[in-house]
Amino acid sequence: MKIELRNIEFAYDKNPVLRNITGVIDPGEFVALVGPNGSGKSTLIKCINGILRIQKGEVLLDGKNLKSYGTNRLSQKMAYVPQTEQKAVPMNVFDAVLIGRKPYIRWKPTKQDLEITAGILEKLNLAPVAMKDVTKLSGGQQQRVFIARALAQQPEVLLLDEPTANLDLKHQVDVLKLLGSLTRQGITVIMAMHDINLAAMYSKKVMMMKEGRLFASGGNEIFTADNVEKLYDVNVETIHKNGTVYIVPDRTQSI
Repeated sequence: MKIELRNIEFAYDKNPVLRNITGVIDPGEFVALVGPNGSGKSTLIKCINGILRIQKGEVLLDGKNLKSYGTNRLSQKMAYVPQTEQKAVPMNVFDAVLIGRKPYIRWKPTKQDLEITAGILEKLNLAPVAMKDVTKLSGGQQQRVFIARALAQQPEVLLLDEPTANLDLKHQVDVLKLLGSLTRQGITVIMAMHDINLAAMYSKKVMMMKEGRLFASGGNEIFTADNVEKLYDVNVETIHKNGTVYIVPDRTQSI
């Protein structure tokens, strides 16, 4: 699904949070939103999926205005995974993922709903814990459950708000590899991230945000020391290795 952002503006109680955001996200792209706290990453994600109503501008999904979609229809097109701070509700993993089928269920889950849920659990290596209480799982496993629930919606677009923020490095990499495999299946992934090195390594496009504006957009070429220093107000070095750029604090500035 192609997503077009046209001059999006949003404010909380007349305090501007997004300012004239414009850009295009192509089907099957892995897009990372990066920037300092308060730059508008989470707000932009919520505007893209309609949780927040933009005050100016428009979001187009394959050329069709977001506002023209009903809630149920939009849920079949787009899924959202909030930050990991969300508290898991006591229930077994299978039922937690089955909730993602809600946009399709009329009276009760059909055989197809159950089969789709089981298939997603298998794909995400959650089948062995299908009957376990979600609250008893590790943070990495819980995050996989939240992603599995979103995939049960069979979306064309997956939006994630810092899903790896509270995970250790291994589980961060596991989640990012999983998301990369989804883009190869044609699913568009848009993800707010804090770790710019992981963003550079796993995403195909990066949208840098600062003070509610789109600061820069592109591939690894935008990870210059100048851009990152202006984005985060910190001196950095860039290290290039095997076609990948790494950002590290300027060691000459250390105490």
